[in-house]
Parts: sequence; C-alpha cells; structure tokens
Amino acid sequence: MKETVKDQVGVLLTSAGRRVELLECFRTAARGLGIDLRVFACDLAPDLSAACARADGAYAVPRCDDPSYVDVVLAIAAETGARLVVPTIDPELAPLAEAAEDFAQIGARVHVSDPETISVVRDKARTAEVLSAAGVPVPCTHALEVLRAKPDLLSWPVFLKPSGGSASRGLAVINHPGDLPDHTDEPMIAQDCLGGPEYTINMFVDSHGELRTVIPHIRLSIRAGEVEKGRTERRADLKAIAEGIAAALPGLRGVSCFQVIDDPEHGPKVLEINARFGGGYPLADAAGATFARWLLEEVTIGTSAAHDNWTDGVEMMRYDAAVFRGLS
Repeated sequence: MKETVKDQVGVLLTSAGRRVELLECFRTAARGLGIDLRVFACDLAPDLSAACARADGAYAVPRCDDPSYVDVVLAIAAETGARLVVPTIDPELAPLAEAAEDFAQIGARVHVSDPETISVVRDKARTAEVLSAAGVPVPCTHALEVLRAKPDLLSWPVFLKPSGGSASRGLAVINHPGDLPDHTDEPMIAQDCLGGPEYTINMFVDSHGELRTVIPHIRLSIRAGEVEKGRTERRADLKAIAEGIAAALPGLRGVSCFQVIDDPEHGPKVLEINARFGGGYPLADAAGATFARWLLEEVTIGTSAAHDNWTDGVEMMRYDAAVFRGLS
C-alpha cells in the first residue's frame, strides 16, 4: 500500500502495565506508514507502569469495574484526540464494547468486538457451547455443580477453572470426585484434562468482518500465563479452526487470539478465546502479521493491507528489561 497519512494520530493503550512491546509495535507501524503518531497510556498506577513511562502521555484511571471507568477513559480519549483506543485486558472489554458508540462520537474507534461476542468469549462455558454447536473442536465441558452431581460425565482427572478467569488464574487439576470443592467464589467449569503441545493462534478480522490473517505459534515456554518462548507454525488444521471461530462469532473484529492444546489422542481442542491483543502478539508482528499497522491503516485511510503471507518458523525468546526514572 503506497498511500500514507501525514496527520498526527493518537493511540490510547488502556491497562497499559508492562505492554512496552505492544506500544513499540504501534510506533514501528506508524513510521512505516509515515504517520506522526503519539501513543498515550493509562493504568491504575501510571507512575509504576513501564508502558506509561515510555508513552507520550500517561493517565491514571480507576479499576475497569468502577462505574466511572468508561467516562474517565472517554475523557482521556477526548483530551488526547486519540483515534484508536486499545484495551489490553479481558475485564475492560465489556464496558468498552458497550460504550463503543460514545467513543465513535468523538472520533475514536475502540478496538473491541461487539458486546454479544464479548459476552460469549468472557464466559468459558458459553464459549465451549457456542463453538461446539458450530463444529469447532472443544474439550467436553460442564459446570462444576453439574459434574459434582454427575461425576461420570468426564474422565478423571479433570481440569477446573473459573468460567470468567484470565491470566491462568484459579486453574487446578482435580484427580477424584471427592476432591471437588464444595464452595467457590465464582462460577467454575470442569473440562477434559488434555495433554500435548500448546498453541496460540492470532487472528485479524478486518472492519468489514472478513478474516484476513491466521498465525499460530507453539508455546515453547510460558511464564505467568504469557508466552516466553515461541515459534510460528503454519498449520492448515489450525487455520480451519480459526475460520470456524470467525463464522461462529460474526461480531468479532480486529485482533483476537485463541488457545489450543494439540492432544495426541483427541487432536487440537480450543480452550479459550481472547478478543484483544494477546501477550505473544510481538512474535506475530515480527513474523510479518503486523496487526498494529493494519489497525492504524483502518482508522486513517479506511482499509488495510492485511494479508496472510507471514513467515513460518520465526522464534521469539523474551528477556526482562528495565525502565529507569530519576536519572539526570
């Protein structure tokens, strides 16, 4: 795509935290497009956020479950003139999806799917139900209370997790029916306990609803639920699963990713969907699936050069880096 945009463009990253790599992906994309980009960031504690320290401006916001959260983010977007608002954690997707039209009225696109899609992917029980009905392979899934009453529904051991959890929170392997918890603080589901290599499959659905890119990577090493070492792999079966997900969730837009375990006996099964940038996105970007660039193209010239011609076999090996303040 030869056309470039010279006007200044603002991007606002929410819950920015440690997402320095994502911030830099947007800056690299803007340089390639000839865009004068300013990246803003907000967080609960911006003074302690590495991404906020690297941003062109940083703002404090309340928790995303606070009733004032959307209004505060909306005010920041208006003040900064942000054309694109990019959520980075699951709990903020629903409130921002509900307010997407309010942002559109001030000229800002929230990078989020429609509310119905978010309600499905934020509930792992509904995700399994919707995908299974569409023929997408998922583990056998039951609510904890159902399994407690009928323990023969699954083979033991089973995998227990919060239906609305994220970042590997609350996961447990339960070996016997008698070990199931009597009470939980939130709804839980139980699934087949699968084994085999784990994959993240990144997807890009353009603003017209067309699936343009599917880029899987094998998760060679994981830390705190996020890929630490990975390698891109071009696999037709995983692409077909992505196509099934896009068909089952027609309101999906922009960047999303889903997790798969490729069980040697049962084949690949979809565990969950994240309707946002995943933590491993920088690997996809380095391999040529430049989702950040394509989003900037969509909000500036209305269309993108999204493609599926990324490089197979690209490896990522992450390491820790530090951001320093207070030095003269």
